[in-house]
Amino acid sequence: MAESTFDVVVIGGGPGGYVCAIRAAQLGFKVACVEKRGTLGGTCLNVGCIPSKALLAASEKFEEAAHGLAKFGVKVGSVELDLPGMMAHKDKVVKDNVGGIEFLFKKNKVAWLKGAGKITAANTVEVEGVGTITASKAIVIATGSDVTPLPGIAIDEKRVVSSTGALALPEVPKHLVVIGGGVIGLELGSVWGRLGAKVTVVEFLDRVLPTMDNELSKQAQRIFAKQGMDFKLSTKVTGATVSETGVTLTVEPAAGGTPQTLDADAVLVAIGRRPYTEGLGLEAVGVELERGRVKIDGHFQTNVPGIYAIGDVVDGPMLAHKAEEEGVALAEQLAGQKSHVNHDLVPGVVYTWPEVAAVGKTEEQLKAAGTAYKTGKFPFTANGRARAGGNTDGFVKILSDAATDKVLGVHMIGPNVSEMIGELVLAMEFSASAEDVARTCHAHPTLSEAVKEAALAVDARPIHI
Repeated sequence: MAESTFDVVVIGGGPGGYVCAIRAAQLGFKVACVEKRGTLGGTCLNVGCIPSKALLAASEKFEEAAHGLAKFGVKVGSVELDLPGMMAHKDKVVKDNVGGIEFLFKKNKVAWLKGAGKITAANTVEVEGVGTITASKAIVIATGSDVTPLPGIAIDEKRVVSSTGALALPEVPKHLVVIGGGVIGLELGSVWGRLGAKVTVVEFLDRVLPTMDNELSKQAQRIFAKQGMDFKLSTKVTGATVSETGVTLTVEPAAGGTPQTLDADAVLVAIGRRPYTEGLGLEAVGVELERGRVKIDGHFQTNVPGIYAIGDVVDGPMLAHKAEEEGVALAEQLAGQKSHVNHDLVPGVVYTWPEVAAVGKTEEQLKAAGTAYKTGKFPFTANGRARAGGNTDGFVKILSDAATDKVLGVHMIGPNVSEMIGELVLAMEFSASAEDVARTCHAHPTLSEAVKEAALAVDARPIHI
């Protein structure tokens, strides 16, 4: 190894780590990124966000070709699934993206040290297969998260799969059982449901998307049920028997009751993710953990001076864009700038169809806090562009402070709301009122007019309903 001393050493090459490394290099630091995976990009680019979106997009096109074009006056013949071709598309998207990160490292002169990293002192990292390196300014822990296991259910990535295995099933299962009604379970359940699988979602709580606004999750469940998903809510999985041909799950009411069995060709365990800190040597150097996460102060520093942490290993939503923002903010703070991340305004998105997107407070949170608020809601059935595209499921809901009209939360389900939520995040960053949004001119005809109308509805004056 030609170099062994750096200003900043980042452990982990995922969205938080690689972005932090690039930004630090842009600011003049000598930077190394330690990554044991054979490619950069972490879970997100390799076996998470990017490949799942590639399959979501491909499966949407398959379903539209098979069932959705006739209403537009487009006649097609028999539509045949080429699953290997679809997987090849997914793999190319991943390859192109991770290759792009490697190019950015070279462009910004970030050293990629390939191997597992272990912190041996406040300024020292031992990299397996590379050697000992020192960090004169900072060590950044950005090792992300891993699949949360379900006790008693062994994941073999064949019949019982995690999100990783669900991205590479060799054939469409006749019956896929998804354990967990959160974002990952619903997205991957949607993929295989469109391709022909019967999908049953088993959720311990009484609704899907349990962290989102209640009205939003109820509407999402109704739409997904209409698409063919079955739901077993308030239900827990207590065991699994795996054979050569499938899996038999034992389930029972969450509150206790008579057990039942579910037979499936494949089972997806999607009950969440947990911080990945294994093998980092944190205990030996005295880095404190809290509920399994690395404990940090308001500037991303751990209790050990010179060691920092960002992304999924620290508190907050386990989202790639949250990790990226923290990576940039930390790099700029190390350079003496005053950067920060507003964790109250990290948007959440579910890339099903229709999509689900939200930012800020839910109605339930506002009620629990005793905050007086106003509600404005507008359905996509009344939006001209949504009608033209044949995508009228869903709505936009805006919550504003009853006294000041400041936007407190926005909740959307509908076509392309993953792109529309950004307008409201920006509005809320600048403490905009619903009136500000309502008086902003939106192009016609666009889906974003539903945002304007929802803002008008806060003051009970929508035009098109």
